[in-house]
Amino acid sequence: MSTKIYPLQFEPILKDRIWGGEKLKTVLNKPIVSKITGESWELSTVEGDVSVIANGELKGKSLTDLIDVSPNEILGTKVYKQFGKQFPLLFKYLDAREDLSIQVHPNDELAKERHDSFGKTEMWYVMQADTDARIIVGFKEDSSKEEYLENLNNNTLVSILDDVKAKAGDVFFLETGTVHAIGAGLVVAEIQQTSDITYRLYDFDRIDAQGNKRELHIDLALDAINYNKVNTHKKYETTPNKSNVIVECPYFTTNFIPLNGDIKVNKNGETFTVYMCIEGTFELEYENVKYEYKQGDTVLIPAAMDVYVLNGEGSILEVTI
Repeated sequence: MSTKIYPLQFEPILKDRIWGGEKLKTVLNKPIVSKITGESWELSTVEGDVSVIANGELKGKSLTDLIDVSPNEILGTKVYKQFGKQFPLLFKYLDAREDLSIQVHPNDELAKERHDSFGKTEMWYVMQADTDARIIVGFKEDSSKEEYLENLNNNTLVSILDDVKAKAGDVFFLETGTVHAIGAGLVVAEIQQTSDITYRLYDFDRIDAQGNKRELHIDLALDAINYNKVNTHKKYETTPNKSNVIVECPYFTTNFIPLNGDIKVNKNGETFTVYMCIEGTFELEYENVKYEYKQGDTVLIPAAMDVYVLNGEGSILEVTI
C-alpha cells in the first residue's frame, strides 16, 4: 500500500456569511472568531477550498494530493472507477442566524454545460432548531415559469413557496431544481455533491456591510427550477446500533446510526465512508488504536480500512457512495 491508512480528520474551512452567527462555536466547538460565521466546510475538494489533513502522519497534506497518490485506497475501487480522482461529495455544517437566500441548484447537465461542474443534489440533517424555525422547500402547489416570474416581479415569491417547520432530527433531501432556503435559527449538517454552484433568486432585499445587495441569478435559474410540488421531508428508522437508511440516491447514501454500544464494520474496499457526529461522542477502533470523536466532528474512513469497531453513546450520520 502506497499510503498509511487511518481515519482522517481535516482542518475546518470557515466561511463568513451575511446570514451567519456564532453557533458553530457555541454548539459545535469550531474555532470561529467572527460573529457571522455561516459555514464550516468539513471535507472539500472545491477549487480554492481543498481540505487539509489535521491528524496523524499525513497532517498538513491536502485531500487532493492524497487521492492523487492512492486513489483506490482512499476513494475505493467503485468510486475511483466512476469519478476518477475527484472526491465527489462536500460536507458542511451551517449556522443560519438569519434566513439564507432563496436559491436553486442546477442539475448535472446544466452545471456541466455552463460551469464545467457537478450539479448539486444535497440533504440537510437538522442538528439544532430554535422555536418556530422553518425552511423553504419547493412550491406549495404545482407552479409554472409564468406564475413564478409574476410573483418574483411582484415581490410575493415567498407566498407561493412551501414553508415547513423544522426541528432537531428532521432530514430534508433536495434534488436539483428544488427552490429552497434554510431559515433562521437552524444548525444543519449538509451533505452534497462537490459543487459550489448556486443560483440566488431572492435575498429579502438585504444589503452587506458596504451597502450593496448580493447578486441575483434570475435568468440562469429559469431553466434550472423544478416548478412542481416536491416532497423533501424524509422519514427514517432509528434502530440502535444499526445503519438506518435515510437517503439513497445516485450520488450518495446516508444512514443514521444511533449508537449505544458496539458496531463492528466490515468493508469491501469499493467506497470511502464519512462519519459526521451529530450528537454525543463515539470512538473508532482500528488496528488496536482508538480514535475519539465528539459532536461536530467529521471523519473520512479510507476505503482500504476494511474492519473496525464503532463504540459510544451518540448519533452519527454515515455516508457512502
